[in-house]
Amino acid sequence: MTIETKFTVFHPAVREDGIAVVTINVPGESQNTLKAEFVSEAHALLDRLEQNANVQGVVLISGKPGSFIAGADIVMLQACRTAAEATELSLVGQRFFDRLENFKAPVVAAIDGACLGGGLELALACQGRVCTDSPKTTLGLPEVMLGLLPGSGGTQRLPRLIGIPAALGLMLTGKHLNAQKARRMGLVDDVAPAPILLQAAMTLVKKLQHSRAAPRQTGSLFSLKGLTKLALEDNPLGRRVLFQKAREQALGKTKGHYPAPLRIIDCVETGANHGFKKGLEAEAVGFGELAMAPQARQLMNIYFATMALKKDSGVADPTVQPRPVRKIAVLGAGLMGAGISYVSASKAQLPVRLKDQDVAGLNRGLAYIDRLIQKRLHRRSITAFEAGQEQRRVTPTLDFSGFQNVDVVIEAVFEDLALKQRLLGEVEAHCSPTTIFATNTSSLPIAQIAEAAQRPENVIGMHYFSPVEKMPLLEIIATSKTAPEVIATAVKLGRNQGKTVIVVQDCAGFYVNRILAPYLNEAGYLLSEGVAIDAIDRALMQFGFPIGPFALLDEVGIDVGSKVGPILCTAFGERMKPAGVADKLLADGRYGRKSKKGFYLYEGVKPGEKPVDKTVYPVLGVTGDKVVEANEIVERCILAMLNEAARCWDEGVIRSPRDGDIGAIFGIGFPPFLGGPFRYANALGIPTLAEKLERYRQRLGERFAPAELLARMATDGRGFHPD
Repeated sequence: MTIETKFTVFHPAVREDGIAVVTINVPGESQNTLKAEFVSEAHALLDRLEQNANVQGVVLISGKPGSFIAGADIVMLQACRTAAEATELSLVGQRFFDRLENFKAPVVAAIDGACLGGGLELALACQGRVCTDSPKTTLGLPEVMLGLLPGSGGTQRLPRLIGIPAALGLMLTGKHLNAQKARRMGLVDDVAPAPILLQAAMTLVKKLQHSRAAPRQTGSLFSLKGLTKLALEDNPLGRRVLFQKAREQALGKTKGHYPAPLRIIDCVETGANHGFKKGLEAEAVGFGELAMAPQARQLMNIYFATMALKKDSGVADPTVQPRPVRKIAVLGAGLMGAGISYVSASKAQLPVRLKDQDVAGLNRGLAYIDRLIQKRLHRRSITAFEAGQEQRRVTPTLDFSGFQNVDVVIEAVFEDLALKQRLLGEVEAHCSPTTIFATNTSSLPIAQIAEAAQRPENVIGMHYFSPVEKMPLLEIIATSKTAPEVIATAVKLGRNQGKTVIVVQDCAGFYVNRILAPYLNEAGYLLSEGVAIDAIDRALMQFGFPIGPFALLDEVGIDVGSKVGPILCTAFGERMKPAGVADKLLADGRYGRKSKKGFYLYEGVKPGEKPVDKTVYPVLGVTGDKVVEANEIVERCILAMLNEAARCWDEGVIRSPRDGDIGAIFGIGFPPFLGGPFRYANALGIPTLAEKLERYRQRLGERFAPAELLARMATDGRGFHPD
């Protein structure tokens, strides 16, 4: 007896013209994701369609408007305990997509919204793809961001569709493409408005019914693309050069810390040299092994942490609701103020009133915003109409006109307590009693600023990182008097601006700068002992940081960094005392890149080179030739950071080790493959961490005294994370 399959995810409907429209709709989920339990239903679907003689074509479309398939279920991947289990997941996906690719009639994916990971691999297995022109429509294979590779045929089908160089470019970066870029690249066949997506997909099915036997044309042989393919992809020697170059570039970017990029290149090369089947075999094995690698485990932890933060209102009471934000104002049109205005206008799509003290300042700020918009317009990420909309959302002013109806004012002026307090008073005088005053201070305690407030419950910190348009983190700093709905409002606004948001309690330096300070200080102590600048930077970059501490200070501004040190030293005592390097350099007129004079040379330097300015050493009274092992350089800087992070957790500055890990990764570039300072401390072992700190304390002084929490945890056998 045949048991009729009840379809819960894939819903087929065969039209009179023989085209089966299959609606994909995972029940109870906001987005479609691919799960292992759907496999039997998916095969049953193909069985039914294959057995139906009337079916002459298939359209796969999502039942969730604005979302096609966001990828595979990451929980399913994290649940795998062996490489064999993960490999089997890959093989299951490959087998189904092979059936889809070889279906008796043309199959077209009708894509609206996110089409990522396994969702794009499904679309690649179809004979055609149509997507909407919606801004929500994005296509990509971002598995590398989780330390994985595309495991359901993506490493084989994507290069065959768009060429090896373009495919590697997408898979090695995890980059997302919008609809127009996807069409230009050949990833999709057509782009249509959402209301006629299904109609466009059916038109493509009918076109494919008459041309299935014809091979896909990737361009004229005499075009640049055709010549590149002939010289590299179709030539064994050319392919060898192509893959060798790809490996060199991948190693240059990852410093060997991430195995996934090299495995992706291996899989593509295997398929190119030995055929599709061998490529799939290599892909499945690579997927299984990568899924068990510690890098993937930590990157998955980061993924789940960021997903949890997206649902976190920032307050414990679930009944607290954020206030509506319809318009904001920004005080100060410098780089920070202009950057905040830009993300507010472009991502949050809010009207922004930008105030500065003079016309020249406003013009510089508006010009900066315009340059950022023009870059996206030039890349065709937005249309000319959308660019105009964003530009018009930011209106300049020299006074408080237009402030009467703003819901949030974000202050982004100099780190001067009296100035910030004066602006707070002016905002309260010119704005509504419900207007939130958010200060972008990087180190001054919010409570000190709020001492001048008539309504301290409306005062909060919103600490952005520079450059605002690139840095993903936002610290929300609450005082004991900040109203819960004000916290929730700031969190929601930050998310709308495209930021990953953590909420921290008020203290000097907050969280990110507080743990960064001992790291930078220790680099300064090493330099004052005579260790070379580039040796210190190189050791910490090899550890996994994107930039060394001295290169970072040059970028931020040595003067800017020097202002935080005294504040933290006053608040926390001798352990935060800087080495005195910055004071000597500032006295010598060294401010970093902006003055073209800092730790590194910026004039008369060849492109791609970044030599140390060796005249720094005489200024500091050292030679720069002391040899210290890279391992000790790393330990001294990193252990100082971990120790301060433990204190922040113990004092309640951060709400959880999760927030501490995300803040360090997204705020200061702590190596993601290590999971953040708290997960890295777990991996080291808390007793080992406490013991190392104690050894450095005995040798170098009290700044390495282990945090009390570490001593308690070492005794109790606890870690920061339960897993």
